[in-house]
Amino acid sequence: MKPQLRLTLVSTDQALAGHLAIRLQSKGYQVLCLSRLAGVLGSIYSDPPNIVIADLAEIDPEILAIVKSMKADCYFSTIPVLGLLSSARVEEFDWQECPLDDFVAMPVLYPELFSRISLSLQRIQRVFDNNPLTRLPGNTSIQQAIEKALGKPMAVCYVDINNFKPYNDVYGFSHGDGVLRMLARIIFNAVNESGGGFAGHIGGDDFVYLVPLERAEAVAKTVIANFTTIVADLFGEVEKSNGFYCALNRKGQEEQVPLLGIAIAIVPTHTQKMQHYGKVAEVAAEMKKLAKQSNESCYVIDRRST
Repeated sequence: MKPQLRLTLVSTDQALAGHLAIRLQSKGYQVLCLSRLAGVLGSIYSDPPNIVIADLAEIDPEILAIVKSMKADCYFSTIPVLGLLSSARVEEFDWQECPLDDFVAMPVLYPELFSRISLSLQRIQRVFDNNPLTRLPGNTSIQQAIEKALGKPMAVCYVDINNFKPYNDVYGFSHGDGVLRMLARIIFNAVNESGGGFAGHIGGDDFVYLVPLERAEAVAKTVIANFTTIVADLFGEVEKSNGFYCALNRKGQEEQVPLLGIAIAIVPTHTQKMQHYGKVAEVAAEMKKLAKQSNESCYVIDRRST
């Protein structure tokens, strides 16, 4: 059962607040109405809601100050604030003076209000789920995508960069970030050009993409080929000729490190054993371990049917 979403409604118009609360509660929201403005920020800070609805039909300076205070706070600025604005004042409203996330014009059309609330919540989830470096969806979206694929002829493909840590240590984090962005684009393009699917960034040098099972190996080959081509530009002629570069290991000893490669673990989701997300991750770890045994980029697919 999903947790009940909590809304804080800030308005000095108690009649309006009461009517709004009834309609919002009818949609399953838990609503807290606050009319005493002096205690609004304290209430929000002590028990943060999922969204704040601010009555700005009369452009109350105190409510404006509350919104500005929230959006100036590095933690509470993430709470979406939806303003109720007078239709006559929408065009002249100063959006910089009052940094709302969205608005609904008065008089309120409830289907629009409900839609705006839903969109605000989904928007903030997408923004904070996406990886800030690659812009690909993160763990929440990845888990949801995998759970939707269970029992269907799909493939979950986990991608890991071989020898990424020593590369970061030798060439620097800025170059490492460039490699991650490059791989993200390669995966995204390969999935899209194959006919579509899902691509996400778990974190660090771990990525995942989902495509129909019949296309899984072809996409893996494309990702590997494109990565191999571009990686050649990351090293000098000596390193490319040798097939390795030198780096210090954890003991401070110099060792030869193979050039960057990728390991891809392909896990079909239609088999009987794939009943939940955890099992997919478990099998992927097995397949990825096998793939990483190779000195070259490769993929390994789980062909066990039970």
